[in-house]
Amino acid sequence: MRDNKQESANGIHFSIPDVIRKKRDGKELTEQEIQELVDRLVSTDSGHRAHDSQIGAFLMATFLNGLTNAETSALTRAMTFSGYTFQWPLEWKGTVADKHSTGGVGDKVSLVLAPALAACGLRVPMISGRGLDFTGGTLDKLEAIPGYTVLLSKEKMQAMLDTVGCCIVGQTEDIVPADKLIYALRDITATVEREELIVASIISKKAAEGLDSLILDVKTGRGAMMKELEQSRSLARKMVDVGKSFGMNVTALVTDMDTPLGNTIGNALEVAEAIQSLRNEGPEDLLTLTSYTGGHLLFSTGKATSVEDGKSKILQAIRDGSALQKFQDMLVGQGVDAEVAQEVSFGNIWKHLPASVNVTHITASSSGFVEDIDPLAIARVCHSLGCGRTKPGSPVLLEPGVVLKKKLGDAVQAGDILCEVHQGKILASDTHLESLRNAIRVAENAVKTRSIIIDVIE
Repeated sequence: MRDNKQESANGIHFSIPDVIRKKRDGKELTEQEIQELVDRLVSTDSGHRAHDSQIGAFLMATFLNGLTNAETSALTRAMTFSGYTFQWPLEWKGTVADKHSTGGVGDKVSLVLAPALAACGLRVPMISGRGLDFTGGTLDKLEAIPGYTVLLSKEKMQAMLDTVGCCIVGQTEDIVPADKLIYALRDITATVEREELIVASIISKKAAEGLDSLILDVKTGRGAMMKELEQSRSLARKMVDVGKSFGMNVTALVTDMDTPLGNTIGNALEVAEAIQSLRNEGPEDLLTLTSYTGGHLLFSTGKATSVEDGKSKILQAIRDGSALQKFQDMLVGQGVDAEVAQEVSFGNIWKHLPASVNVTHITASSSGFVEDIDPLAIARVCHSLGCGRTKPGSPVLLEPGVVLKKKLGDAVQAGDILCEVHQGKILASDTHLESLRNAIRVAENAVKTRSIIIDVIE
């Protein structure tokens, strides 16, 4: 029988089946039991390593019975130190910061925020991921820029933070390896949605970055992982509590994802919109969320006297071009040819980005005001056009997506273009087009829109 009873490193006998049984029966695990379980998960000794079926059983027991706050903190800590953790120069103390979003339709804040924070004097070692489901992740989007590499050595990351102030990279094999293994098993065991497992996954990666400050963007609404506001608030509170146990300053924003963020959904399209925003030509909602998120980080690190002062500094870095210059410097530092980086940042954005040659317009059949834009319906169309992936490692298409020409609350005349459908190798079907028509509703009377920032949890 695999790993029934073996001696742990401190001489105490440990049984994985006993731990599974204990959690199955709704009992609280000790910190030592959780640490040993994670150690067995990442062990390279086949005779010592936990079997995938055992971890799957533990995840299902956790999904059904939950984890206490103490168990969640213990799991997060064990995962964090399952691999390499960054230790930055002492003179950087207080200046290393990052953000994490739970993900939403059209969310490209990271592409604007990281260089803006760098322009304001922070160091941002942003370790991002690839998308699964409707669109690509931050890394997929950046790879629309020719030459951009997401794989940097730890030494190169530190050099980038020293000279540029930011980098946006992928997670290497030795950074929180327990999370990569657990997440892969959560995906195939239908245990992704459990709140405490989400907390441990997110906070362990950010704690491994050696951050002083962290801002969390917890989305809520139809286009978010958490559909209900109280679900989102609960997740935000738990992430703040666990993050603070690592000594980080942590703030969570609960933000609206009942309508797409910005005007674009799709990989290259979102990169272009992020660059337009760095040129101070982006949509208002994207700039609002970026400045608010950055304002909190600048305030928590002492770079601003208040959140409002921090917001002003982020917007000033965008207006004066210093954030855009940091973006160009980041591109060059991550493998993009200097001339390409210059052209993409300050010249013709689309000269080097993959663009669709097939664009279809969805027009309004009546006059009035945009009453609703269903983010999930639009996301599903984008996914069908190749913007996202259905399993880890599968390719995504860079050029397709949707461009909104009208936003929530906008006045509309019959015949106005509501959105553009950009297509690549996969052409939009009549079903796709009908889904988009139904996703954007026009009403006779003006509608009231709500603030993108719903709650702040500190």
